[in-house]
Amino acid sequence: MTDSLLPATHPCISPSLVGAPLVLEPGKAVVELVTIESMVSDPHGLVHGGFIFGLADYAAMLAVNEPTVVLGAAQTRFLAPVSVGDTATATAVVISSEKNRYQVECMVKVADKAVFSGEFTCFVLEKHVLS
Repeated sequence: MTDSLLPATHPCISPSLVGAPLVLEPGKAVVELVTIESMVSDPHGLVHGGFIFGLADYAAMLAVNEPTVVLGAAQTRFLAPVSVGDTATATAVVISSEKNRYQVECMVKVADKAVFSGEFTCFVLEKHVLS
């Protein structure tokens, strides 16, 4: 990982399910997910969209990079299918912040093809959501 920061959030998450950080900078994260057979939803090798959403969500959380960041809302679009064996790369950028609320844009690509886009509303809480 190329980083100027270390991940401050989601320390126990599995990279095999939501990807591994490649770049982590203030307000930006790039995360890569290699799709595997257990993500397939049908005999054609289609990867279930939930894994691509999870990749984008994780990238958004890392772009904010606070220990207590949570997702509040998301507006997303699935633009193209993802097949097993594809490597999907999510780039998330904080586009605005006010107090504890962050708006994060995220684009997921396979090679040069956009497969997902979204805007995530993230909140940094004073304490852990389960506390």
